[in-house]
Amino acid sequence: MRVLITGGSGFVGQRLCQQLIASGHQVQVVSRTPHSVRDRLPATCDIRDSAQAFVDAPADALVNLAGESIAAKRWSDNQKNELIRSRLESTVQLVALCEQLQANGQPLPKVMVSGSAMGYYGDQGNKVVDEKTPPNDEFAHRLCEQWEAAAKPVEALGVRLALLRTGLVLDAGGGSLQKMLPPFKLGLGGRFGDGKQFMPWIHRDDLVAAIVFLLNESSLSGAFNGSAPHPVTNEEFTKVLAKQLHRPAVLPVPAFALKAGLGEMSQLLLTGADMRPTRLVEAGFTFQYPTLDKALAAIL
Repeated sequence: MRVLITGGSGFVGQRLCQQLIASGHQVQVVSRTPHSVRDRLPATCDIRDSAQAFVDAPADALVNLAGESIAAKRWSDNQKNELIRSRLESTVQLVALCEQLQANGQPLPKVMVSGSAMGYYGDQGNKVVDEKTPPNDEFAHRLCEQWEAAAKPVEALGVRLALLRTGLVLDAGGGSLQKMLPPFKLGLGGRFGDGKQFMPWIHRDDLVAAIVFLLNESSLSGAFNGSAPHPVTNEEFTKVLAKQLHRPAVLPVPAFALKAGLGEMSQLLLTGADMRPTRLVEAGFTFQYPTLDKALAAIL
């Protein structure tokens, strides 16, 4: 299978490229700066500067992972616009590629797995959340809603679409743990606010496996929650991480301090959703790391 990936040089994308090539697939990667990401990707990856650049080698499948990190900067109006733009731009590119292939009479991809995030649901308190749960209207939801909507036109072209709403991605060398580990290793970690907010999470290897699963299972379409089956509260996450590091976690960060320092972006840390991967589990997907202690033990 030939797979075209946006965001292929990112934390999840790199592992996905490695996994697909190890399984004998051809991988195409979109990057605005192909030369700068060359050393991050397997040698056999075909890297070009736009999705349209691959019109001469149509992919069998598309994976859309590109987008500015949601927690990279404080959410100014300009940053909010950049978060939206970076996601919509890559998604619209893939839709345009499919439209161009159809106009040329070339074969279209059979499937597109397009990224989304747990932010789709917004703050859900302690309510159990599956793919049918109505969202809470806030910026994170509107961002994900627009991202998902931008991918929808491929369905009218006959391309199967799976939308993957991911939780916090955990593994060594990047992702959510990269910023959390240094203070915890020093014994300076602690819960955020009252710690009761849920933190849906997933090991990077399970997320990559879920993407491959959705590429291969021809009956699956629509939204899927990409998180482990046992989400935890922020307080529980803090305790398990500290235990794995053999460090105390006794320095909570007050909610008012987070709000003062991060503004609206503090919602990412102070609110959450008890998100469950209901549809993946029902479809027969098996998690290698279903619990947080097992995932962190493997990572650390």
